[in-house]
Formats: sequence, C-alpha cells, structure tokens
Amino acid sequence: MTATSFPDTAAAPALSRATTILMAVAAGVLAANLYYAQPVVALIGADLGMSVAAESTIVTASQIGYALGLVLLVPLGDVLENRRLILATMSAAAIGLVGLAFAPNIAVLYAMTLAVGIASAAAQMIVPLAASFAPPERRGKVVGEVMTGLLGGILIARPLSSFLAGLMGWRAIFAVSAVAVAGLTLAGLRLFPTRRPVHRARYGELIASLGRLFVTQPVLRRRALYHAAMFAAFGIFWTGAPIVLLREPFSLSPQWVALFTLGGVLGVFAAPVAGRLADGGHSRAGTLAAIALAASAMALAFAGARSFTALLIAGILLDLGVQANLVIGQREIFQLDDTIRNRLNAVYMTTFFLGGALGSSLTSPVLERFGWHGVAAMAFAFPAAALLYFLAAEGRR
Repeated sequence: MTATSFPDTAAAPALSRATTILMAVAAGVLAANLYYAQPVVALIGADLGMSVAAESTIVTASQIGYALGLVLLVPLGDVLENRRLILATMSAAAIGLVGLAFAPNIAVLYAMTLAVGIASAAAQMIVPLAASFAPPERRGKVVGEVMTGLLGGILIARPLSSFLAGLMGWRAIFAVSAVAVAGLTLAGLRLFPTRRPVHRARYGELIASLGRLFVTQPVLRRRALYHAAMFAAFGIFWTGAPIVLLREPFSLSPQWVALFTLGGVLGVFAAPVAGRLADGGHSRAGTLAAIALAASAMALAFAGARSFTALLIAGILLDLGVQANLVIGQREIFQLDDTIRNRLNAVYMTTFFLGGALGSSLTSPVLERFGWHGVAAMAFAFPAAALLYFLAAEGRR
C-alpha cells in the first residue's frame, strides 16, 4: 500500500468494511490486555506470594503503563506515518505478553505488565486513524464502530480471563493474547491504510504540547475530567467485585466469577448508539444520562455485599454509562482539530486512565479496611462529582 498524506478528512478515502472490522478487533484485543488481570489478581497474588492489600496494584501497573504509552507514543501519530507506528507498537505488545506469560517472580510481572500496558496504547492510535478516514457527518458512527470493538475487548477480557484461569491457570490468557496480537499485526500489515501527517515537530515539543492542550482546550479538559471520574468508578467496581465474589458469603469459583463479568459485555451496545446520538447533536443530553446512570449503578452496588443480583445489575448499568460517555467524549474532541487528533486523544485517554489507575489502586486497601460498603461509597463518589461538575460547566447551555 502506497503511503499518502491526508491533512484533512475530506481528502481521505473511506475505509473498507474489512479494514474497519480489523481496526475494531485489533483495538479490542489490545485494550483487553489491561483487564485480563482484574478478575484473577487473587490467583496471581497467591501464586507469586503477594499480600492481599497489594493485589490490585497489578491492575494499576497496567493502567499506568497505558497512560505512559498514551503520553509518550500516541502523540507520534501526529508526525509519523501511522500504519508503521501502529504495527511496530503492536509487535512490542506481543513480545511483552510472552514475557508476562512466563514471568517467574513479582518484579518481572510488574515490569512486563508495565511494558504491555505501554505498547497496548496502539489501540488509541487506531481510533484516530479511523476518524481521519471518516467524513465529519459520520465521524461519530465510525468512531462508535471501532470503539465497539475496543470496548468489546475490554468487556470480554474479564470473563475470558476467569474462564482460562480456571481451566489452565492465569498465565494462559497472556499467552493466548500474545498469539492474537501477533496475528492481527500480520493482518494489519496488509489492510491498515497509510497516513503520513504533514505536521512536523521535535519529539520534546510534541510531548510538551500535551499540557498546553489540556489548559487551552476547554472541551477537551471537561470531557477528560468527566471520564476520569467515570473510569475511576469502573476500576473500583471491576477490581473489587471479583475479589468479593471469591470470598464469603459468595465463595464463587473463577468460572462463576467469569459468568458474572460476562454481564458487563452488554455495555458494548452503548457505543454505536452513543456515537449516533452525538452525530445527531445530542452530546449534552447523552453525557448527562451516561454520568447519571453510572452514579445510579454505584448507588445500587451498596446492596451488593450480600446480593449477587444487585452486583450484576450495577455492573451492567455502570458499563453502559461508562462506554456511552467515552464514545461521546471522543467524538467531541475529534471535532476540535484534525491535525492534532492523536494528541487530543492522548490527553483525553491519559487523563481518564489515571482516574482508573487511582480507583484500582485504592480498591484493595479500602476493601480490607471498610468492606464492600466502603468500596461502593467510593465508587459512587466519583460519578457523583462528575455530575456536579457537568451541571456547573454545561448545565445552563
């Protein structure tokens, strides 16, 4: 495929259906790497001799790695040929997954988890590339389709991890992912379109511009902070709930925990609907509904200390709200300036993944000290704060 330059989306040819599907699947498989550990942190910790209070830091390490990848690698999509950058980063992810599958001790586990998190940021290079080949009036739809794959990967990661851990041990999921990422890299070599940006900047200038974008772009700043709060609740719930279900009074097996986490897959259906709502000019209403839904879900989660049904419904509603808000936010920031789309996405994703990392890191110690009710209260506080911020910033517009 011949390298070409598309400084504006109007000049770019539309993506083929096969390429769109490949982008969606690749983004999903890459993003899933951040969540395989969530339902099995107790198994990993027991195998490698970790303390219970430290188990959730495995998830935190992957999210910190992802945030580093967003800051250090994703902005390169504004100055380097996109296809080559994505494929190189995906190759690094496959290598890191092999190392993670064979990690002999805690130190190697953390190092490989961090490395896989960094390289999995290739998922957020794919989304802007897809947006660059979509006309403005259909950008929400195209982003929604690719994000459906990405979010599907996130949501399927937890049940898949639990099932494989129960059958073959926790290492199997990372080996399987390594094979999947390698295969998708080969497919991308054939089908991913080339895009050579016209913008030129030194690497230091590129990274330094991220902070300025956060300060000077109010839409970006608001959307990033809304979703940081939403993703903190997401990280808290999906790190804490599987731990609770493995303990008394539930005492479920990893396979039953997998069935529980499978309920969250329903959240993937929010992505295309949210994209169409945003295209139709309903971003504000959609954002309000998404944040309110997440807050309501975490209020319901209070009953989850002894109710499996309450936990399941809360998880489904939370995922619907989080995924809808994510797609609406991305569609809004992609409308700002197509020449800096990768950096806009980097700032957006980094901000909210730091929120997720904060939530995940707090989950185990809060659970140990205050029990599930403390975890649910903490998870509720984040989207409630986002709702207040939204009403203050945009409620009267």
